[in-house]
Amino acid sequence: MLIDLTATLTPETPGVSWESAKDLERDGWNARLLHLYSHSGTHMDAPRHFGCSHEIGTTIDELPLETFLGPARVVHLDVSAGELLQPAHLGELAADFVPGQALLLQTGWAAHRGNLEVFRNQLPRVSVELARWCVEKKVRVLGVEPPSVADVNDLAEVTKIHEILLSGGVTIVEGLINLDQLPGEVEFTLGAFPLKIEGGDGSPCRAFAHLNSY
Repeated sequence: MLIDLTATLTPETPGVSWESAKDLERDGWNARLLHLYSHSGTHMDAPRHFGCSHEIGTTIDELPLETFLGPARVVHLDVSAGELLQPAHLGELAADFVPGQALLLQTGWAAHRGNLEVFRNQLPRVSVELARWCVEKKVRVLGVEPPSVADVNDLAEVTKIHEILLSGGVTIVEGLINLDQLPGEVEFTLGAFPLKIEGGDGSPCRAFAHLNSY
């Protein structure tokens, strides 16, 4: 079973707009000219996003394909607005986690996508302790529902959390949806494929889960 984890890009998505480049009746085919902020919608952060580097690759086009497809686990959390997520929030998964897996944090925040004041400004955040845990446990990809892993209104915080993760080899995917449909007790396959943009700091990506046992 495949589950789509990607939010649809629309003109209402921050950082997204488009215009007609070709028209079927006038030109013989339809085509759009897209204007995309590199961190719009469901997207992936590369180390360059915060001036970091890592041996796996610094820019989005340098990241190996193995980053984008592989085993994953999800943890379902009951959290409050603005809550700092700690390793203790992971519960039993912390003991079962296998290095190289992706880790997805389901907080229910995707439900707030239509309310930017809540979705962007009151999001649950990854703590320094959890970011360091992810590096120590060799998390391949850390995926979250909010538009960021940290408070976007606090430059010091958002910089520190991204630097810990990206410098530590943890690729970040933000803006995921449908994580509530994933089983918390078993491993599944996560795919998250960005555009291959030369020198890119990040890119919208198509993310999905393949439930191996279903």
